[in-house]
Amino acid sequence: MSRIDCEIPDIFHRVNKPLLVVVSGPSGVGKDAILSRMKQRGYPFEYIVTVTTRPRRVSETDRVDYHFVSEAEFKDLLEHNGLLECAQVYGNWYGVPREPVRVALKSGRDTIIKVDVQGARNIKKIVPEAVFIFIAPPSLEELAERLSSRKTESASDLAVRLNTAGQEMREVCNFDYVVFNRHNQVDEAIAEILAIMKAEKCRVIPRNIEL
Repeated sequence: MSRIDCEIPDIFHRVNKPLLVVVSGPSGVGKDAILSRMKQRGYPFEYIVTVTTRPRRVSETDRVDYHFVSEAEFKDLLEHNGLLECAQVYGNWYGVPREPVRVALKSGRDTIIKVDVQGARNIKKIVPEAVFIFIAPPSLEELAERLSSRKTESASDLAVRLNTAGQEMREVCNFDYVVFNRHNQVDEAIAEILAIMKAEKCRVIPRNIEL
């Protein structure tokens, strides 16, 4: 039997590089609930707040849920290369600020970005070595119930979101991992995300994140 020689990486002096984790999935799947619970529990990650021109909902807090800005402010960020990626979704602009991501990674902090599926696709072109996690509903029927219970969209807007969700589910093959967020089981979804991050930290050859 022939032996295949390969260069052995120096695992005893490897640098524990920070991760850039991109969490995505269809609208209403529970991305906000998952990250909110993670923050409450004090997991030591850098959570990047998305910039948006969408009007703030009553239950939301500026610079916590989103950084709500005017279209003029958003345009200024875009023109000065202040966004890692941006996309227009349901008539509103969303963008990931570049500088907080760069600073967090440079300081060695694992960083989590929450974006829609289109945003994840854009980030993958820029930072392909990021860890991409797709949050999925157990079924489209349950997703429809969640969206309907929010009472934040009209019937026509709800129909658009459900149609879009069906299309976004086909994008799962472009992600590294899938985590199912089942009803009243947010803690289980969080446990799977943490397990993914732990496994990534054990890679023989770490991901090389560059911005």
